[in-house]
Amino acid sequence: MREPTNRVKLPFRVSSYRLSLVVTLTLASVLLVGRAESYLVDRTRQVMTDLSAPLLELASRPVAAVRNFIASTDEYAYVFEENARLRAENEELKAWRQQALSLERRVARFEALLDVTVEPTIQYATGKIIGDSGGPFVHAFIVNVPQDAGVEAGQAVVDDEGLIGRVVSTGATASRVLLLTDLNSRVPVRVEPGGYRAIAVGDNSRFPKIEFLPPEARLSPGDQIVTSGHGGLMPPDLPVGIVVMASDGSPRLQTNSEFDRTSAVRLLQYDFPTRVAADSDEEAASEDVADDAKPTPALPNSEPAANDQIVERAGEPGAAAGTDSANASDATPATPAREADE
Repeated sequence: MREPTNRVKLPFRVSSYRLSLVVTLTLASVLLVGRAESYLVDRTRQVMTDLSAPLLELASRPVAAVRNFIASTDEYAYVFEENARLRAENEELKAWRQQALSLERRVARFEALLDVTVEPTIQYATGKIIGDSGGPFVHAFIVNVPQDAGVEAGQAVVDDEGLIGRVVSTGATASRVLLLTDLNSRVPVRVEPGGYRAIAVGDNSRFPKIEFLPPEARLSPGDQIVTSGHGGLMPPDLPVGIVVMASDGSPRLQTNSEFDRTSAVRLLQYDFPTRVAADSDEEAASEDVADDAKPTPALPNSEPAANDQIVERAGEPGAAAGTDSANASDATPATPAREADE
């Protein structure tokens, strides 16, 4: 009885296997057809691109021509504008040149009139910044210029833009430079065009203070700041920076030099002109010595020999040492002595 039952179920299993096979073949066919279709689509797209490329190139030529024409028009307009600006700047520079030449001739006449001795050229030693010995509270550089190069403490240090600081110590191989922004920096400056003298005081910020200004000083942003030369350590008229105003209205110094970009510096070997005073003192001292060495001139109507004889006759030794004693002996004791001889 069981065998007929098994014979009935066998075709069902075979049909399920066939169904799965059909499904698998169908999916494979779909995948193959999709891949083939993708290839056909890509190929068709490439053919269309190749056919339309010349047409697109022809269509883009007028657009490119119009674009180039607009760009050239803008460039021509910019050239005309730049040419006008340069002409105006050239005229302004010509006016400044004439003014500078006039001032130069004027200064030359004043120097010739006053017989002014022009300051000799300042010697300098050039070096590179090899280290930064600063920090949050110290702003300083290390320069590879030794003491043997003529470097001394207090000398000014400049770069191609202006003053950056001064030498504070020297060694056998390097020197230490204190920057203008350091808390211990104090530099005498002058604010132009007013000519106000002041002190640039560092406070470890980017913009040092400008203190000790006269009460009548009126500063404006952009005023030039140069060294005043007071104190004898730094030469005058070294460019330092310009005036800027802080948020509280106090004047500050914006240095010309950007310390972060500075790599090469010059250490100025400036000698304060004290030889004039020294030479005048030596000449005065030599004149005093020469005056003391000169013999005292005799009075026009005096007779030293006769006075000496009169003193000896009067019996007053030592009175002949001075003219006043001789005259005194001639006035009083001369008459009794002569009467005794008679």
